[in-house]
Amino acid sequence: MAAGPQIPYISHESAMAQKKKLPTRLGPLAVATVHSRAGLAAARSLPPRAVDLLEIRLDCLADSLALVESALPGLRFPFLFTARHASEGGRGQLAARERGRLLAHFLPHAAAIDVELRSVHALAGVMEEAARQGVARVVSVHYFRRTPSAAALQSKLRAARQAGAEIVKVATTLRGPRDLATLLELAARAPGPVALMGMGPLGRVSRLALAAAGSRLNYGYLDRPQVPGQWPAERLMELIKEVGR
Repeated sequence: MAAGPQIPYISHESAMAQKKKLPTRLGPLAVATVHSRAGLAAARSLPPRAVDLLEIRLDCLADSLALVESALPGLRFPFLFTARHASEGGRGQLAARERGRLLAHFLPHAAAIDVELRSVHALAGVMEEAARQGVARVVSVHYFRRTPSAAALQSKLRAARQAGAEIVKVATTLRGPRDLATLLELAARAPGPVALMGMGPLGRVSRLALAAAGSRLNYGYLDRPQVPGQWPAERLMELIKEVGR
């Protein structure tokens, strides 16, 4: 049986002392996704206030955890940690136990964690510990081939809230303007904070429109896009300042 990612030693007391919280201001936030060593190097070079927070994709960096650990103290931003399920874009086919270990290990650094709706029961312990530590919980769903109906997405929102989500993230592939309209309707009817985004040819348009419509977390890239339709993170931050006014 193959060994899981080798998790380096961490001083929890030191990490807790350095932890940054999610920005409390109202309005859309720009998230820069770190999913490679090159992205981690780019994050180190970001000037203050270039973005609002960093998403650290632990599934993508499972072979570079010591490098991640050493980089965190020098980064100027709050951290959103994600260890994605393989069926929703995760790398490395990590089992739920390994993803749970990664998230639990980095909780002392975290402003937020992201757990897929399909994984909340398997990772219930991590969700509960995050709540105890005051770490925000994002519960996410991803559709890489389509956009479900508004009713189906509303059902996912309700299930995510019941699972303890403070922010519900929904990412879908947009096949046309009607799909974008579905996400805009979801933003208008959502009873709590959401992070909504489109992928594909309409992805860039959707990310600005949805930020203006109330999407709380809005994701861009540092070294290369993960999915079609992303903006460079720093450019996204600039545009969000315009559309979010």
